Amino acid sequence: MDKRYKRVSDSQTEQTYLMRHSYLNGYGNLFGGQLMSWIDEIASIVAMRHSEADITTAAIDNLNFKEGANVNDVIVLRGKITHVGTTSMEVRVDTYVENRHGMRKVINRAYVVMVAVDENHHPISVPGLLVETETEKVEWEGGVKRYQLRKKRRVEGF
Repeated sequence: MDKRYKRVSDSQTEQTYLMRHSYLNGYGNLFGGQLMSWIDEIASIVAMRHSEADITTAAIDNLNFKEGANVNDVIVLRGKITHVGTTSMEVRVDTYVENRHGMRKVINRAYVVMVAVDENHHPISVPGLLVETETEKVEWEGGVKRYQLRKKRRVEGF
């Protein structure tokens, strides 16, 4: 395989947490800020594995809270690269609540844009992405559209 390209599976990451009281908001559900911290951490690991470099968070492109989570729930975050540019990587992070039988229900999906940087915090090139499955192709096309929307929002001042 060409070293300038990596597979989605090369950097895919999964992390599991047990919900504790310290992760709750005033309503007894998972505090959104805690989840955002976990999402950024997982996206960072995925991006570091793909780029083999230091990274910085450039944007959280999309963050949809579908349901909450409660004390003693098992929370699973899965991150994977969906699109790469010259220096940036889009990482999709899905968050699940897992029941005692191992069944998972999506409670959140986020797309995070990470940029690889050198020791002076200047952007550096990242490997390309081998898009091999139909699902990966659909994610790549979605990443292209999200990139174009981000670019348009920057021009509009957002």
